[in-house]
Amino acid sequence: MPGKLNNKYGSINIDDNVLASIAGMAAMECYGLVGMSTKGKTDGLVELLRKEHLTKGVKIHTDNKLINIDLYIVVQFGTKISVVANNIIEKVKYNIEDLTGLKVDKVNIHVQGVRVQK
Repeated sequence: MPGKLNNKYGSINIDDNVLASIAGMAAMECYGLVGMSTKGKTDGLVELLRKEHLTKGVKIHTDNKLINIDLYIVVQFGTKISVVANNIIEKVKYNIEDLTGLKVDKVNIHVQGVRVQK
């Protein structure tokens, strides 16, 4: 269900793919994040996604006028996961609310793996 804003001139529907793109790009700007991931359904393997496919690592759930976001990420080895996750939560929440005018209820972070950067 897309995000919806109403004003005196009509309504604005913002597709979930747009919200997922905003959330994915905002998350990628955060330090300590290697990339977005998707979890293989059959074997539990984690796949690191390219920048063109960031939305596959983001799940958007809209309920009334509130948005819940699930992000599936891979973090850099040596970074404090809680700090990276909090930075991502704040950045994603700020960007979604600032760019769309919709209210974000929750941003859930699912750490799918840790990768060593060379």
